[in-house]
Amino acid sequence: MAELTSQPTTIQSLYAMYSDNLLYVNRRYQRKLVWTLEEKQKLIESILKKYPIPAILIAEREDSPKTYEIIDGLQRLHAIMSFIETSFTDTEGRLFDLSHFPSAKRRADEGLFTPNTHNAYLTPKAVGTILDYPFAMSVMRGATEDEINDVFGRINTYGHRLSDQERRQAGVQNSFSELVRSIACTLRGDESHEILPLNSMPSISIDLPKTKHGYEVQADEVFWVEHGILRSTELRDSLDEQCIADIVTCIVGGQLIDRSKDALDALYTYDSQESNRILAALEVYGADRVSDEIKYCISQILEVCAIENPEKPEKLRNIIFKTRTTNPFPAVFAIITLAFHELIVKQGMVITDFPGLRKAIVNLSERIETGQGATSAAQRLGNIRAVKGAIQDFFVKAQPEPPIYGNHAIADIDGLLRRSEIEQSDFEFKQGILTLSAKREMDPGILQKIHETICAIANNGPERTGKIVIGVSDKPADTKRIQELDATIARKVGKRDVVGINREAKLLNITTEDYFIKIKESIKTSPLSDELKTSVLSHIDYNPYFGLGVIVITIPPQTNVAYYGDHVFWRTGDSTTEAKTAKEIASVAQRF
Repeated sequence: MAELTSQPTTIQSLYAMYSDNLLYVNRRYQRKLVWTLEEKQKLIESILKKYPIPAILIAEREDSPKTYEIIDGLQRLHAIMSFIETSFTDTEGRLFDLSHFPSAKRRADEGLFTPNTHNAYLTPKAVGTILDYPFAMSVMRGATEDEINDVFGRINTYGHRLSDQERRQAGVQNSFSELVRSIACTLRGDESHEILPLNSMPSISIDLPKTKHGYEVQADEVFWVEHGILRSTELRDSLDEQCIADIVTCIVGGQLIDRSKDALDALYTYDSQESNRILAALEVYGADRVSDEIKYCISQILEVCAIENPEKPEKLRNIIFKTRTTNPFPAVFAIITLAFHELIVKQGMVITDFPGLRKAIVNLSERIETGQGATSAAQRLGNIRAVKGAIQDFFVKAQPEPPIYGNHAIADIDGLLRRSEIEQSDFEFKQGILTLSAKREMDPGILQKIHETICAIANNGPERTGKIVIGVSDKPADTKRIQELDATIARKVGKRDVVGINREAKLLNITTEDYFIKIKESIKTSPLSDELKTSVLSHIDYNPYFGLGVIVITIPPQTNVAYYGDHVFWRTGDSTTEAKTAKEIASVAQRF
């Protein structure tokens, strides 16, 4: 039984907890940052007027005493912390004055945030009013995970601010809701650790085109919005998860469900007949299996959209609708995805004619029912058959089977490129293995650098997985040079540029497969620790990625210190360096 204690806590004290990374967000049940600028400003105005504000509820984490998960108050806490760090002005157009709060000023000086400047700042008295404001805060101590989930669900299930899907996700935590959230995170490109500090929330939150809060996930760059499937506001409200929940259920449950609020509610109702049916079916089908299948099918749809112009793919919406529209179409997208799934997964087929398939889906909406009657399971089945009839001539029986399972789909690659921006030590990018000189020779030492980086990432710790991606430039100068030398237009994902390795295979006059083998053989014959070498060699894969080609080397978690011959390497930020001193080597060893 959890113990509940309540105490007033000043904002100054809360900022100290925030600065020391004592406040955490659990993504299993917490939503993203969603408040508008007006909502944030109204909160600051209330504090300045000394109005009462609802209490904050946190729970002491079992695995890390003196650190806390935020149960209720995430939006309020982040709004206050971001105002102190000058992310926005108050209702009178004034910024927080850092010169009157040394703790925040010190964080800015250390480069932990970049302060904004303005022509108007809060007065010293107003700064004091904010810092001394006594927040009502309740702390759950000794709470179990089930108790925290239950409390969060009770608090948020009836909150009028939550969308239907957010209420569902808040109301129950099980393998189905976890799978839906996981696929959604990958497709949005906001994957992260399950539990992360409050100050990292902007990195996994969605910035709408007109809001510009400084969040990392740009709504119009996420495929749901980019292709017109959802509006940006619908993405923020988790309607992507609603669409995924529908698709997952139809696949693992072995039958289509009605596309309705009641049908989706039943999936998330604890111990309901429908929830129990899907949970049992998911256990048999396998969460990883269905996740891989859905991501692969969506990747194939994206390849179709990009077949005429890989640098600037067509919007799926503009292809399938005869009349230009701005209306979202998640129901139609679900039908298309399920049709692809039946052909690729159930019938074991692969696309052989992408240009032909793209022409076949032009004005596709004219051949299926899109009205209100299209929500029933029977009508949806008819729509799937209509889509399959339109596209199946461009598929043939797969020989060999397509690389669906255990490989990185386009969504996976896009997700890890975005994730790398906040978890730099776990990721490394190489534009290729050739120099960018006019001669385009093999870069001396490049393969050894890759091996050393494998060693360094493996030494991040026993619970850390890392990735090295070959075919990605993280320097604008390199991207420009590759365009000049190879006539390759990069595909931008976040702050990275995918330039691919197919261009280098062509220059070397070898196949992509031979290029891939060259990388694997170099690792196989390297002096990396045998245990590490074996695990890495079984976790390398290639993705054609819009005709550019990308190799992903996964470094699974290790149980022992990794060596490169007699040397130990480790990561400092996004750099690989040798641990030479006894103190540095001991520091690496302590992680295991």
